[in-house]
Amino acid sequence: MDTQDKWWQKAVVYQIYPRSFQDSNGDGVGDLAGIVSRLGYLAGLGVDALWVSPFYPSPMADFGYDVADYCNVDPLFGSLADFDALIARAHALGLKFILDFVPNHTSDQHPWFIESRSSRDNPKRDWYLWRDPASGDGPAETRLPNNWMSHFGGPAWTFDSDTGQFYMHSFLAQQPDLNWRNREVRAAIFSAMRFWLERGPGGRGVDGFRMDVLWLLIKDELFRDNPPNPGWQEDSSSFGRSLPLYTANRPETHQIVAEMRSLLDSYSDSAGERLMIGEIYLPIDELVQYYGSSVPVLRSDGRDLTNVAITSPRLNGAQLPFNFHLIQAPWKASAIGQLIRDYEAAMPPGAWPNWVLGNHDQTRLATRVGPELARTAAMLLLTLRGTPTLYYGDELGMTDGIIPQDEIQDPAEKNQPGIGMGRDPERTPMQWDNSASAGFTTGSPWLPIAHDFRLHTVETEDRDHASMLSLYRGLLALRREHTALLLGEIYDVTPAGDSEFPVLAYRRSDGAERIQLLLNLGEEPQTASCLAGRILLSTNASRAPVRVSGGVTLDPREGVIVLLD
Repeated sequence: MDTQDKWWQKAVVYQIYPRSFQDSNGDGVGDLAGIVSRLGYLAGLGVDALWVSPFYPSPMADFGYDVADYCNVDPLFGSLADFDALIARAHALGLKFILDFVPNHTSDQHPWFIESRSSRDNPKRDWYLWRDPASGDGPAETRLPNNWMSHFGGPAWTFDSDTGQFYMHSFLAQQPDLNWRNREVRAAIFSAMRFWLERGPGGRGVDGFRMDVLWLLIKDELFRDNPPNPGWQEDSSSFGRSLPLYTANRPETHQIVAEMRSLLDSYSDSAGERLMIGEIYLPIDELVQYYGSSVPVLRSDGRDLTNVAITSPRLNGAQLPFNFHLIQAPWKASAIGQLIRDYEAAMPPGAWPNWVLGNHDQTRLATRVGPELARTAAMLLLTLRGTPTLYYGDELGMTDGIIPQDEIQDPAEKNQPGIGMGRDPERTPMQWDNSASAGFTTGSPWLPIAHDFRLHTVETEDRDHASMLSLYRGLLALRREHTALLLGEIYDVTPAGDSEFPVLAYRRSDGAERIQLLLNLGEEPQTASCLAGRILLSTNASRAPVRVSGGVTLDPREGVIVLLD
């Protein structure tokens, strides 16, 4: 495998939700200067890149995913000078910086949308999706253009009384969708991407983007109704009432992704490729299409050889279309084993896998699977083939916070109360130490600190060799030490089919180095076969690094890494 300059194949990405990572000024909200102050922790942890969720100027209707200016920093988080200091410090520590980018929609307070809604003949009217009311009786504002639904509840259309038309929004009414069929929109977004690619000391800006809701960019040009969802139930989200056939994963999206990738490739330099990660919630067979198609790579050696292709083509899509299937899979060895095999088999030649177990939109890992199994899940995530992404606090075993009704912040829950749409519980502040507010702020935190936070702080776990933090540090160190774990192949994934055997097993190899993974996901001890070798690490901190031969008896929910002879 050619891994030259492909830093992202070897990297572990760490997601920071900036509101919740570290507050530097006592206002209760995390900020860029706070992140700078904690970069040494990330470097010591052993991760390679940080992905930071949005910090653009925003009315904060959706906490920054409603962008009012693509080329600045909201004063809540600091300034462009703070960004410059952040990226300079990150690069000085050898950390790559991935910026969360929101191309599908803006804030309704963005100057583009203010112009667009000012009149039907404004030059930016076509920058967004406007439609006349449907024909029929009744007030115009009640005659929706079609049946498209918002992900956050209710219709995806809001009536603008001044111009007599509806505008479309995939999420909140304050987040109007851009019209990606408009070439001026594409040019404006690409210009914003260039701003961040060049913003930084010496013109070396961000190392890549995580593209928000990438699979939603294009909508049906005929604005046809989505078909009904036969599996929808009354007590679930209204968004699921219909199947998003005409509002998601449209075939034209892949051309946009290819254009984004081409822009990023034009910035590749001696520090490596610029990375595109795509947020994509789709079945595996559709997800892998976002790697793109194979295109020839042209030589550039100072001579006019623009028509001479080198032998190895490359894919022209996102290098890492986010694979969220581990989050969604049943936590059974057979189901996860089948997922690994299906995903590996579906990827096009030249594609590189990636795996995720948590993010700012999902219930925390330790809440989802329990504290003991979260340790085994960490071993799984950091030993599978591909690039893993960690969510801040998961390395401490943080669980979902309890948010009183009068402290709910998330609009997804406010719009659809009582059906569990809220994402506040997984966004509670990072737990640094045992002082008041967990060392996150000297003020009142924007979300409540967990009541039992002192059990899971960096300060507490740093002193405990059996802690979750110590386990993560050990796993990250092993990735760096063993190329079989970093870049090796994966094979012999078992169990298969409908097996009830609870031990998930697979091997990694690179050259002569072979490593066996054995993960007991069950509640009883299990004996699994294993060739002769030496245990490098166990999720059970009391297990000695002994030699094994023929088999290993695993404790309930224990995972081991064995270096084979």
